[in-house]
Amino acid sequence: MDTLFKKSKKQIFAIFSFLFLSLILSTNTFAADGEKIFKQNCAVCHTLGKNKLTGPGLEGIMTRVPSEKWLFDWIKNNKAMIAAGDAYAVKVFNDNNKADMTVFASTLSDEEIQATIDYIKAPPAPTTPAGPVAQTSGEAAPQEEGINPLAVLLGVIAFLIIIIAVLRGVRHSLTNLQNEKMGLPEEEAVGPWTELKNWIYTHKRTTTVIILIITGGLLTSGWYALKGIGVYADPETKAVYHPDQPIQFSHKIHAGDNAINCQYCHSGVEKSKTAGIPSVNVCMNCHKGISSGATTGTKEIAKIYEAAGWDVEKGEYNKPQKPIKWIKVHNLQDFVFFSHQQHVTVGKQDCANCHGDVKEMTTVKQVSPLTMGWCIDCHRKTEVPGMKDNPYYESLHKRLAEKYKGEPITVDKMGGIDCVRCHY
Repeated sequence: MDTLFKKSKKQIFAIFSFLFLSLILSTNTFAADGEKIFKQNCAVCHTLGKNKLTGPGLEGIMTRVPSEKWLFDWIKNNKAMIAAGDAYAVKVFNDNNKADMTVFASTLSDEEIQATIDYIKAPPAPTTPAGPVAQTSGEAAPQEEGINPLAVLLGVIAFLIIIIAVLRGVRHSLTNLQNEKMGLPEEEAVGPWTELKNWIYTHKRTTTVIILIITGGLLTSGWYALKGIGVYADPETKAVYHPDQPIQFSHKIHAGDNAINCQYCHSGVEKSKTAGIPSVNVCMNCHKGISSGATTGTKEIAKIYEAAGWDVEKGEYNKPQKPIKWIKVHNLQDFVFFSHQQHVTVGKQDCANCHGDVKEMTTVKQVSPLTMGWCIDCHRKTEVPGMKDNPYYESLHKRLAEKYKGEPITVDKMGGIDCVRCHY
């Protein structure tokens, strides 16, 4: 019995320990989820401080609202509370220029709303960068140290010249030694160029073959050198185009850590040929209330204020505006047609397929060569999406399914590698 009781105690202790750890882990998870949800859904209109964006700053919000339950109901369906005539809800609506707030009843669960409120009640302390900040935005692509191939080639050529000179001297000495034994006159030394001309004259066919091989090699090398002009991403040498930008904008912090959707800044990607570069006003939507960055402090955000003509002290646009001279990273030739809308919306391609994992890049660099061969290879491998649920192309899809029975319908089978698709 004692043994059984001791085993039971151990089992009960293990169960309680497991439940305790689960509770701690779940609490941390909810806190982390609350932060992520806030950044994805609330940070565009609200700050955790006193500064007002589209909506009021949330510092001390729990002392202003009637109760936590009221705040929960407001986030879940503020329009219903205003329509019902809730006095404080109507006051908040009128005090903020009657700006519509998103209704989260259909997009966030009760647990997610509560996690967001918990995060707003106890946000993490702001971090202040210590010491000088590393210049990361415009860093050049890291260059791997190694042996210079040109130096190796020149060294090999110099070594061969020395060997040839030594062998010629040895041969000349042995020939004269043999002539001396045979009583023949000593052979005069002949220069290397004279000897080469004599050899060419007596070996014309061999000389012709060598000249053709050398000419072919030079032409081939020249072709591949010219072919690489304007190609800034080489998967073999790992060389990439990674220019310095006027402002150290971190895609890792914005698109990665804060999970801001690419389309929020590049609004044309789903509707236009070009993705578009966001205006400084898009930056100011958030940075009216966020004046210090996690890694660069106020230094880089101050450049945004300068470009927008924003006076931080007075909280108004009263200074001359200055355009930000961003440097384009991904360039296509003028004779190439490419539509982002066609690839993103119709083709349902992810941005990372061409631009790489931008969410992990501090500053954007070109990781794909964007050559014609690279595009054609993608068209030959990529299966056409929506073959069964797109009535506009129903007849075409039917013919393709009959023609390529059992085969995946890739882009090239729909004319995706025809010259006129990209060159017109």
